[in-house]
Amino acid sequence: MRIAIDWGRNQWAVDIPTAHVIVPRRHPAAPPLADPAAAVRAALEQPFGFPPLRRALTPDDHVAVVVDESLVALPLLLPSILEHLQQAGVQMERVTLVCAPPSTGQSWLEALPDEFQDVHVEVHQPDDSKKLAYVATMRQERRLYLNRSVVDADQTVVVTRRCYDCLLGYGGAAGSLFPALSDAATRQELRGQLSLKAPGGEPWKYQREAAEAAWLLGVPFLVQVIEGSDGDIVHVVGGPTESSAEGERLLDERWRVQVHESADVVVASISGDPARHTFADFARAFAAASRVVEPGGAIVLLTDSDPALGPAAALMRQDEDPGRALTLLTDEPPGDFEAAFQWISAAQQAKLYLLSRLALDVAEELFTTPLSNVGQAQKLLRGRCLLLPDAHRTMAVVELP
Repeated sequence: MRIAIDWGRNQWAVDIPTAHVIVPRRHPAAPPLADPAAAVRAALEQPFGFPPLRRALTPDDHVAVVVDESLVALPLLLPSILEHLQQAGVQMERVTLVCAPPSTGQSWLEALPDEFQDVHVEVHQPDDSKKLAYVATMRQERRLYLNRSVVDADQTVVVTRRCYDCLLGYGGAAGSLFPALSDAATRQELRGQLSLKAPGGEPWKYQREAAEAAWLLGVPFLVQVIEGSDGDIVHVVGGPTESSAEGERLLDERWRVQVHESADVVVASISGDPARHTFADFARAFAAASRVVEPGGAIVLLTDSDPALGPAAALMRQDEDPGRALTLLTDEPPGDFEAAFQWISAAQQAKLYLLSRLALDVAEELFTTPLSNVGQAQKLLRGRCLLLPDAHRTMAVVELP
């Protein structure tokens, strides 16, 4: 059987005996929206279980817009939200765009029309007590501190990409407020509470805490974005915190896949613009494959990028043993610990092979066997094989019949 798999801007037609191919079950992929900006306007005017956002606003309101900088289409989506605020009479100098750290540098600001240049922009500073405000004591006796601009705002709008998350199960939505905009001590504490389990069913502990934090904050309005391949937008959902479940349903519909058995070899890929792919994307792809590969099997990751490496990768390269490296990282988790946790967990589950533009010695120090071309990947296809395109976005799970 010949199967095509996209990686970067390339496509590989791989030959696998039909009897060896594991065919995943998934929903048909929704097509990209023809006009994502119009979809945002519709989500604001016809939210999920809520009146139009503008009805909750007055001209005297201060509005905090929490911006998810990982959204590829952010420059296209944000003007529709600011236009909606203007239509409600809110002056742009009363609007603060709040970014979670670490910020990408707000290059998307250059794309904002001139009429929105009076908005304020703030990168959350979790270690600056003057930039934090006490909200309440939560059920778990946690003293909740959040970004002061968000707490003091009359209305908060959260523009969020929905994704899978090792702390919350489902990332984005209320998770863009807590723990993303909480104090440094809380953020540091929660970095060590990660899991590779597949979300579903009951909300995870810290997802419940995020929902509680949003409730204590007031009535934040969520603009949830479900991305397709290469950052295309397939769904936009507007509404209060209760609409989060609809975002999760649509995320699963697009990106959750099931297989009836684990594979001996998983070929994972990351497609689209290589310039946008990060070390965290590599780690998410490895982690997705690790959930559906046999212990001791092989994961082959096909990419075409050379991502910047942060402090977690630097620490990983200091030890040849994944277990010792994870212990070293856990002692004082760096900001990018989640990516390292996913990568190392995959290395403990299976043999990792990597086709990328990383230097060969760097790839080796990250517990992978580097590949130079897809022909080398073909030679690794033995036994039951599963192809996992866009693995960095995918939640793959084994569900026995």
